[in-house]
Amino acid sequence: MARHGMIPSEQVDKDIRQGGVRAVARRALGRAASARARTGEKGSGLGRGIALALLGATLWGVNGTLSKVLMGRYGVEPLWFACVRELTACWLFLGMGYATSPNRLRGVLHDGRSLLSIAGIAIGSILFSQVAYLEAIDWTNSATATILQSLCTVIVMAYVCVVNRRGPRRREVAGLVLAIAGTYLVATGGNPAALALPPQGLAWGLGCALAAAILAIQPIKMIARWGNFAVNGLAFLMSGLVLSAVYQPWNHMPVLDAFGVLLLAASVVFGTFGAYALYLQGVKEVGSVRGAMLGTMEPVMATVTSVAFLGAHFSPMDLLGFAMIIVMVFLTA
Repeated sequence: MARHGMIPSEQVDKDIRQGGVRAVARRALGRAASARARTGEKGSGLGRGIALALLGATLWGVNGTLSKVLMGRYGVEPLWFACVRELTACWLFLGMGYATSPNRLRGVLHDGRSLLSIAGIAIGSILFSQVAYLEAIDWTNSATATILQSLCTVIVMAYVCVVNRRGPRRREVAGLVLAIAGTYLVATGGNPAALALPPQGLAWGLGCALAAAILAIQPIKMIARWGNFAVNGLAFLMSGLVLSAVYQPWNHMPVLDAFGVLLLAASVVFGTFGAYALYLQGVKEVGSVRGAMLGTMEPVMATVTSVAFLGAHFSPMDLLGFAMIIVMVFLTA
């Protein structure tokens, strides 16, 4: 699954042609590991892959709570946060791209059409995803935002069915029912006469799911040609520059003490770049099915840290809704 502005891997296009939602949401990260597993290369590599994937998903979950602390305690505006994250994390992605495949990075910089396509990705995928996720956290909390983001699987499922001109499979229908029921419980707390979430929070959460679905589809060709790090780095950079030109973050500077700066740095280095790199490597080693299961650590950690550090309270209906949406991911992934 794409995570908060992270572009998925190059296998998605092939997976869409094969018609499986699993492909778009998770399998894109796991082909190499699946092949190795079939040849018996498990052992310590499997254990390492599980650890890396769990750590990456954990960091994503914790990062949502860090973001909530920065926005709640220090008054950091979501658009300012998005600008800073994009214009700092982009250099980490580009640096990794140069270290792992310098020829591809140099190649894309000299290809005008590819740069134009990446600019479209920056606006259509990265900017939308970053802003929607942070706004959803600001209006609700990291756990709710992360759970609602998981609904992207349903949107991708619908896209796959339309592209391949087929109806949804039984597991996908069951997942859709759970997604609708879970969202209903999270939004209303089980009372149809009341809205448990702020309308803005629900809207941004659903927008976050749509953005994550676009991320799973739009960048396919560029990823296949130039690689994850190069395309992510350039798209983050372009998105950050466009958002900065419109929003002018220098006019909205928050007052951060040393702890606030530390939280911001942790969000960029560990919660954005580090989580992505660890999870990507882990899923490559353990395979897509295990990766999908390990990825559910993100909403779990977001919920745990929201309760532990922010004093968030979730009703039994909230938790039941969370569980339904997580099971939906298993059914449709």
